[in-house]
Amino acid sequence: MANESYDLIVIGAGPGGYPAAIRGSQLGLKTLCVEKEYLGGVCLNWGCIPSKALIAAASTYERIKHAGTMGIKTGDVSIDVAALQAWKDGIVKKQTGGVGSLLKSNKADTVMGSATFKSKNTIEVVKSDGSRQTYEAKKGIIVATGAATIQIPGFAVDGKVVITAREAVSLKEVPKTLVLIGGGVIGLELGMVYQKLGSKVIVVEMLDQLLPTEDADVVRVVERRFTSRGGEVLTKAKAKSCTVKGAKATVVVEHEGKERSIEADNVLVAVGFRPNSKGLGLEEVGVKLDERGHIVTDDKLQTNVPGIYAIGDVSGAPYLAHKATKEGETAAEIIAGHKSLRDWRVMPAAIFTDPEIATAGLREKEAKALGKPIKIGKFPFSVSGRAQAVGETEGFVKTIIDAETKAVLGVAIVGPEASDLISEAAVAIEMCAYAEDVALTIHPHPTLGESVMESFKHALGEAVHIMNKN
Repeated sequence: MANESYDLIVIGAGPGGYPAAIRGSQLGLKTLCVEKEYLGGVCLNWGCIPSKALIAAASTYERIKHAGTMGIKTGDVSIDVAALQAWKDGIVKKQTGGVGSLLKSNKADTVMGSATFKSKNTIEVVKSDGSRQTYEAKKGIIVATGAATIQIPGFAVDGKVVITAREAVSLKEVPKTLVLIGGGVIGLELGMVYQKLGSKVIVVEMLDQLLPTEDADVVRVVERRFTSRGGEVLTKAKAKSCTVKGAKATVVVEHEGKERSIEADNVLVAVGFRPNSKGLGLEEVGVKLDERGHIVTDDKLQTNVPGIYAIGDVSGAPYLAHKATKEGETAAEIIAGHKSLRDWRVMPAAIFTDPEIATAGLREKEAKALGKPIKIGKFPFSVSGRAQAVGETEGFVKTIIDAETKAVLGVAIVGPEASDLISEAAVAIEMCAYAEDVALTIHPHPTLGESVMESFKHALGEAVHIMNKN
């Protein structure tokens, strides 16, 4: 068939790809979005959205069980897993359907199939019905193919007993025992869901702490909550093998110089992601990849091959949906001729454990590693009247500022609604704020947001609700 011609072609309809296609179409580019599997990508189908739905349900279940502390009498509370999954699937269906509607209403074309580069401005798509079509891009092609879960030797995923996050959000039964291989974000988020629903959860982490990228004082709050519910943490541990017999698995772990066998109903392998850069024909057209397979890009999100761009997980860490979205919009603007760049100062992140963790800017250990003279402000939620009123007093807001200039370097929050509270810190860092800018801004009372203001005051030695440092 003859080539079909577009101004912009986007490969991938995840949280980076579909916004890129929408933005390109808004700017007058004739746009095509090609998706291999499902609109919305990992995030909407088995990542961000379904996992947060399960987290919300599990947290509601736990709050009801402990409502007696507030004087609320409840009877026996139980979980209907089938109904829970149906509710979650309904949310996913609504979200993915919304993506299709947005693309259509913005006049961006969509085709389902696998794309392969034939030249720097041409791709071939093998459609879901097996037919083939070649498409030409006059102005640019954006690769937004995301990332896939990493598999490890000895832990063959069967999708039933040994699973990844993809299967973990759709379990038909709550496992009595769940072993997490990897103590990172995905493992802990989903592990704590099933812990609240009744699972015994054991984490096997090869490094010396859970959530290795985060400050130790922040992680301790989450680990304390996890172990208080009966969870077990094995750090500096090696997962050696996994044997499946029937509906059970036996995991062999080396920990503290000894081997240990653990029987489990499910084993969740959550050791990270790898970029989806293979099979696209990138090497054939000369696109440069790094040693891990990420597509190398510049500040204009362009590869070394003119006209080919890459965004989101496939172009490197951090693997964050909102980073992919911003990069997608930016790349589309650049292709449309706008003066846009990847020039943000801060990329906030949130971890939906219990309690939540959220960060913006430098972590304390990162600031210290740079040799900067810093001051730390900390405001514990245990002092917050609002936190006490909602029964969530664990954790704190930590502020890192430059000791000399008082510029805001970073903020870390572990506690209730951390994922929402961090946005104020992101704005402060993006606009080059100083500690006084936040400390002098009046925050409404009684709110959790006051704790952000109080942490900045503490960093300046001006706190009135906790003792200042000498």
